[in-house]
Amino acid sequence: MNAPLPVEVLKQHLIDPEICIRCNTCEETCPVDAITHDANNYVVDPDICNGCMACVPPCPTGSIDNWRLMLRNEAYSVQEQFGWEELPKEKALPQEAADDAAADDATGVDSGVATGAAPNAVSPAFSLPGASVPPWSAAHPYVNLYTHKAPMTATVVGNYRVTGADTESDIHHIVLDFGELPFPVLEGQSIGILPPGVDAQGRPHHARQYSLASPRDGERAGYNNLSLTVKRVTEDHGGAAAHGVCSNYLCDLAKNDTVQVIGPFGHTFLMPNHPRANLIMICTGTGSAPMRAMTERYRRRIDTGDNGRLMLFFGARTERELPYFGPLMKLPRDFIDINLALSREPGQPKRYVQDLIRERAAQVCELLGDRNTCIYVCGLKGMEVGVLDALREVTMQSGQDWSILHDVLRREGRLHFETY
Repeated sequence: MNAPLPVEVLKQHLIDPEICIRCNTCEETCPVDAITHDANNYVVDPDICNGCMACVPPCPTGSIDNWRLMLRNEAYSVQEQFGWEELPKEKALPQEAADDAAADDATGVDSGVATGAAPNAVSPAFSLPGASVPPWSAAHPYVNLYTHKAPMTATVVGNYRVTGADTESDIHHIVLDFGELPFPVLEGQSIGILPPGVDAQGRPHHARQYSLASPRDGERAGYNNLSLTVKRVTEDHGGAAAHGVCSNYLCDLAKNDTVQVIGPFGHTFLMPNHPRANLIMICTGTGSAPMRAMTERYRRRIDTGDNGRLMLFFGARTERELPYFGPLMKLPRDFIDINLALSREPGQPKRYVQDLIRERAAQVCELLGDRNTCIYVCGLKGMEVGVLDALREVTMQSGQDWSILHDVLRREGRLHFETY
């Protein structure tokens, strides 16, 4: 059972502004609304945080996992944290408070509970839709090799539009090369791009996060490069005009231009490595990037006999707005089971990925019944509920209890969401 530190001492939870990429995952997952942000930083309110740790596993960078022993009356306020460019140096506790904290540690007191927690407090229950651990056989990921203060310079070796030229959906496939410098990545990881210039407050732009669209051995096998799938942002989710600073910068890059890169990020949304692992991949739009990386990894070893089954549910408005449509259609049908959900295709009824999951219920349930199956969902945040509802329905149709299966999939690192 958790117990608090001595009354005058607080284990304050802080977010490292040098590593944080402002992805909003921590704020979305905090069950007590202790995390907030302004135009500069994401911060933790010491008067609310109870040290439940719900925000720590989903953070792609590890910037969330910083803790300082502080006197309660000297805790860093939200306003102080908003002004930080880096974490301040640790303060030494007065000797008496330090001795008390050390004594508690020596007697086995769990100091993970922060300010405001009553004795024997229990952290509130909080459940994420997906796993916070990778599949058991996933390769070891490297993260945070390059930071805002020390980014990597990559060279653009390719920039291609992968949607129809006559469509509003301007999506680009961008290839970055790292030369002789190490930048090891895995399928399912992401990187941060630092766009040039400053924001409205005169500060350098924060990094924007993009999932890799290429496998671990590069966009071109044997080369030290990777690819991204980037949509030019010209409006927000509500349809109002909006200029995406980083997306427009990337989509306008030319061959031999250089970009500043940080990362890699991500330690859970990783593909399994053991032979005959099955993948159910569910995505929309640029959420296809990690699915392309995993599919290409499988394609390159198609003759080894190590592959399991691949089942893809891919949503877009029309075929011409679906990234990589041409190459996708050339893949062998016995290699990948492709299901396209087109919501605005002329002459066809609207269909979404969750509709196709229901239509293919028998095949989905067969894969769910195999402990070698992992599920990956990537796209807009709003698709989470629809996908989970569809999985629940097809599971119940087969006579299984979805609540039990869902828990098993999460605990075993076999159900992953990456939504934005």
